[in-house]
Amino acid sequence: MRILLVEDEEQIRKMVMLNLEMENHEVIATDNGRKALELINSQYFDLIILDVMLPEVDGFQICEQVRLRNNQVGIIIVSAKDTSSDRVTGLKLGADDYLTKPFNLEELLLRVNNLLKRSTEAGAKEKTEYSFSGNRINFITYKASGKQGEFQLTKKEVLLLKLLIERQNEVVSRNQILQTVWGYDVYPSTRTIDNFILSFRKYFEEDPRNPKHFYSVRGVGYKFTP
Repeated sequence: MRILLVEDEEQIRKMVMLNLEMENHEVIATDNGRKALELINSQYFDLIILDVMLPEVDGFQICEQVRLRNNQVGIIIVSAKDTSSDRVTGLKLGADDYLTKPFNLEELLLRVNNLLKRSTEAGAKEKTEYSFSGNRINFITYKASGKQGEFQLTKKEVLLLKLLIERQNEVVSRNQILQTVWGYDVYPSTRTIDNFILSFRKYFEEDPRNPKHFYSVRGVGYKFTP
């Protein structure tokens, strides 16, 4: 299996990498959050082992970006951030497992192998569609149906819809949307998001001028309610 190891402590990185390779895994390692995102966007991985406190982009942000685009890759967070709120944050953002430092190496290897087994079985079970109020969205084909019949969504529209749906009933800030959907190298104006929300209302709302699903929260962000 191909594993991406993202860890900025050199001794830990070398130790974990050596032992994973002894288990016959192919390991790509980096100590930088932005570099990790570049690797994730350009290569295939079966599993990501992710520290939280990283240069440039932290592990929580990486986890959220990855999970928005890929529900199949396994993610294990290994971090010195050991409070219950840290664990809840990591798991809520999409991590499959959370291990605190210092950790037992044998336990990490066991968790890795268990998660790899589960990940290989998860592809067929991945949720590909979402329906609400007679509307339907397919996250794989980008096809949707709504008040105007069937139509094709763009990739950015699907990513933004998925983020809002996964955070349904919560206000998602403009900055979080820009970072998660557009990434760290391209920052469109917040007006771009406004235009996407207006499009969603035309696609899916009975009355776009009085929305029941896609809300703009002035000065904060946006919210989806099913």
